[in-house]
Amino acid sequence: MSTSDAPTPRRVRVHHLQAAKERGERLTMLTAYDAMTARLFDEAGIDMLLVGDSIGNTMHGYATTLPVTLDEIVVAARAVAGAVRRAFVVADLPFGTYEAGPEQALASAVRVMKETGVSAVKLEGGQRSVPQIRALTQAGIPVVAHLGYTPQSENALGGPRVQGRGQAAEQVSEDAFAVTEAGAVAIVLEMVPAPVAARITEVVRVPTIGIGAGPACDGQVLVWVDMAGMGDWSPRFAKRFGEVGAALSAAARSYADEVRTGTFPDAAHTFD
Repeated sequence: MSTSDAPTPRRVRVHHLQAAKERGERLTMLTAYDAMTARLFDEAGIDMLLVGDSIGNTMHGYATTLPVTLDEIVVAARAVAGAVRRAFVVADLPFGTYEAGPEQALASAVRVMKETGVSAVKLEGGQRSVPQIRALTQAGIPVVAHLGYTPQSENALGGPRVQGRGQAAEQVSEDAFAVTEAGAVAIVLEMVPAPVAARITEVVRVPTIGIGAGPACDGQVLVWVDMAGMGDWSPRFAKRFGEVGAALSAAARSYADEVRTGTFPDAAHTFD
């Protein structure tokens, strides 16, 4: 069977995420910011793709996620959503696009949904974001919540630090219940102690997606450049499943050497 004749894989939707949790099947999620990468991950069978505001750190050279704009998310999300056939695509609402309240959040989310074709949006915060989650849910927009270490609040949190240790564990749990009751379809738990994430995963009815939150979550997410080893450093919780950065650097050096020595382009890469 040719590629063009192959059946279109079933699109992952909200009810599939819930069904996976109920069956005990682990969900896979990676970030993606462009069509080519999204297509590769989709073909690899990744269930969910996150157009994260981590685009600021990884692609735009910002020191934090805070400068990322809604315009930047829209452009990237449109590329990712247009490239996939199966994956459930989620787009971040960046800092400053939902904190003012439900009306601002709804306007931002409606724009993202209309202009990109993603399946859901993600926003940070627990009980403080409940009115926004409820408003989006009531408007028919699926919402993924984000608890634990929330990068948009890194100045208030004192940087990338584990959240939910000791007495703070109860607050993370209360936030998880609150966003679930507000209508969140999944919860990202970032840099939360593994026992806390395990308890939350056991008691909430929606899937939990861990990043630095231990193995008991219903799924895992990584920033793809960390997962693939694009740089010379990755966070402690991010296993490097390849060394793509080294391979790309070697390819660039080989290209430069052949151009400088005149061996590229050769006859095989030249038109008569």
